[in-house]
Amino acid sequence: MTRVGILGGTFDPIHNGHLGVAEAAVAALGLPTVQLVPARVPPHRTGPLVSIYHRFAMVALAAESDASLRACDLGLESIEPSYTATLLDDFERAGYTASQMVFIIGADAFADIATWRYYPAILDRCHFAVISRPGLSVTSLAARLPALSGRFTDPTPDWPGTPRVFLIDAVTPDVSSTEIRARARAGAPLDGLVPPPVARYVRRHGLYAAARPAGALHE
Repeated sequence: MTRVGILGGTFDPIHNGHLGVAEAAVAALGLPTVQLVPARVPPHRTGPLVSIYHRFAMVALAAESDASLRACDLGLESIEPSYTATLLDDFERAGYTASQMVFIIGADAFADIATWRYYPAILDRCHFAVISRPGLSVTSLAARLPALSGRFTDPTPDWPGTPRVFLIDAVTPDVSSTEIRARARAGAPLDGLVPPPVARYVRRHGLYAAARPAGALHE
């Protein structure tokens, strides 16, 4: 069993910002693969606008853009909230240990980790790779989260056995799912925001349109 990156999210839709975060983790830590895991029931947000099946299809299409990416269907059929701890349980059942798993996350999301379920125990379940995002660099996290500063370390392909929090200061695309949904609703192009196959999928299936045709199977 080899090391693995795990990038979970609502992916409503997946976009180039998500992929940039994954690429930064691969480059900094030498990860052979990153599993992209769409959350069926996000616990901390309002419900997704399209079904898990559409979101998984878009993730699978996006994964074709990079040989290190994989679309992961763990938890796809669960009706329970998609907590990170639950996802790590799934990977442990698949045979991975804490020293092999790296949970990849943007600095903006990690800044709220104290609100997560099972915090701070969740930090002992795997390594974390925290990537700078537009508006929040990882260099600010020590001041924001002083209780965790002892866990922070620079990225290295030679991982320690004890779970750590790798801070990766990389430039990633300034894209949001909210922006993409608004552009899709307005019929505007999605060039540069999502991989081309995802843009075609959104258009073909009329995802995020203001009005859905009668009988449309978006959910």
